[in-house]
Amino acid sequence: MEKRVLITGGTGFIGHVLCHELLKRGYRLTVLSRQAADNVRAVCGQVEVIADLESLRSHPGYDAVINLAGEGIADKRWSDQRKKALRDSRISLTATLTEVITSWEKPPEVMISGSAVGFYGDQGSTRVTEETAPHDEFTHRLCKDWEDAALALETLQVRVCLSRTGVVAGAGGGFLQRMILPFKLGLGGRLGDGQQYMPWIHRSDVVAALIWMLETPEASGAYNVVSPNPVTNREFTRCLATTLKRPAIFPAPAPVLNLALGEMSRLLLTGQQAVPERLTNGGFVFQYPRLEKALEDVVN
Repeated sequence: MEKRVLITGGTGFIGHVLCHELLKRGYRLTVLSRQAADNVRAVCGQVEVIADLESLRSHPGYDAVINLAGEGIADKRWSDQRKKALRDSRISLTATLTEVITSWEKPPEVMISGSAVGFYGDQGSTRVTEETAPHDEFTHRLCKDWEDAALALETLQVRVCLSRTGVVAGAGGGFLQRMILPFKLGLGGRLGDGQQYMPWIHRSDVVAALIWMLETPEASGAYNVVSPNPVTNREFTRCLATTLKRPAIFPAPAPVLNLALGEMSRLLLTGQQAVPERLTNGGFVFQYPRLEKALEDVVN
């Protein structure tokens, strides 16, 4: 019997690719979206579309839930209003989702919920595994509260997996897409001193990791969804410039980024040398473990 999966964030940068992969594997998908159903299907494929979670109260239930909804953390400067929007789009939605799930006739076997390596806050050059103690700052609190909202389902004996994702490299969007144009124009360069780590991952590996969590009964808890080979911003910059055959001679000094972006500049000037220890120990194999091959696939 085909398994039924409810997905939030299905039209997003990662979600729409995930939808197509799951459809290929024979899953039956329902996507939560405010967009018109025809628009969602144009992006995600042949999926059922629902406009709000309230319509799922007292539902018979789904076999699995994948929760990827959340506004882009780097889309706008972090005003108090913007921080609230970031929290509401992640935490409030996830809390409502878990509340609705508790009303189902049968709870799902598994809930896979988004998070980010921002959970750890600034870690300097420390090697970061899933056991590393976090540095308390906005991104940590945002991710922790987001994760806690999903973990509430464990009281129903639901297997909960948390995807602490890094900077995702993929064609047609995401952080990398914003970097490519300046580099193509010869205006690219490192951010600050470039020594901060950028825990990156190819979008295909993110999708594969989510499916691995879905289909691995032993998988639960937090996973660093990042490449096994993290690099500094300086190394990332050099590799991207080489791939595009362009110079990288225009660094963005830290004071300029601080002035332009305020607190949000910490996203660019701090980082984590995060490694996917639990995925690797669980037998997950990366298609793009090296940055050079990942960028060649994305930008060429």
